[in-house]
Amino acid sequence: MKTVLLAGGTGGAKLAAGFQAVIGEELSVIANTGDDIEIMGVHISPDPDLITWWLSGEIDEMRGWGIRDDSFRVFERMARFGAPDWMSLSDLDLAACLYRKEFMAEGGRQTVAQEQIARGVGAVARVLPMSDDPVRTRVMTGGDWKGLQEFLIIEGGLPEVEAVEMQGLAEASPTPEVIEAIDLADLIVIGPSNPVISIGPILAIEGIREAIANSGAPVIAVSPYVGGRTVKGPTDNLMRAVGRSTDTRGVISLYAGLLDAIVCDRGDPDPPKEEVRCFATPTLMQSADGREAVARAVIKVADTLSEG
Repeated sequence: MKTVLLAGGTGGAKLAAGFQAVIGEELSVIANTGDDIEIMGVHISPDPDLITWWLSGEIDEMRGWGIRDDSFRVFERMARFGAPDWMSLSDLDLAACLYRKEFMAEGGRQTVAQEQIARGVGAVARVLPMSDDPVRTRVMTGGDWKGLQEFLIIEGGLPEVEAVEMQGLAEASPTPEVIEAIDLADLIVIGPSNPVISIGPILAIEGIREAIANSGAPVIAVSPYVGGRTVKGPTDNLMRAVGRSTDTRGVISLYAGLLDAIVCDRGDPDPPKEEVRCFATPTLMQSADGREAVARAVIKVADTLSEG
């Protein structure tokens, strides 16, 4: 089953690992690049790299980001020289960022750079940046616009968000690889990543939402709410900023016109009953078995939909 997964942060990355364990190279992950930032002379692409480390098995699961057992010696030395010290990069993480920066400086596409990185660390599934054109998400807090990484890292995602904006959308287009993956998909999954800043930028790229809607494949979302709460991050803060309820119903409203079904956590205290078909299963992915179980549950829902 050729499957396309839209993903951003940890939830989507974990589900990508689960799907790869089940279907291997049949998986293509469309990754958010709205979090990207150029700093310290490198191009950091947090979501595509996070997904890649989960797929390669190198992820530091305890920390939730970066590469297991890696050191920060280069970053620490750069900070001593006066480089910004808030955006921590481990040594092997920095190697990917350096490679990407040089590859693109020589005229290469970000998509190809990410393919090279994923291949180099042994990921089986494809990781496809949503666009080769720069899109940068920023948020307004306290009346001032801030880059997304500054908001998430320096401020911990805590200040109330007044608005969300994605710069560069007018000039951005999906890559041929993204459109081809959607067109060939037997199943399209919207992962349990932040609906506003992880999935939102992907769907905002002109042509992607339309391609999904016209694909003919079942479209199934996995809610990021577990037991009625988010596992981590400022999801509720951002959902309120865009005028949505902080629950699975709010998630569904952001994906209006796309979904055939949504997979909700079995512990959801108030699962939606009318907006779209909801299938309940445990969705907390704390282990490899748990990640694979959620992937299999989504595939089972797709089979159920095909049976009518």
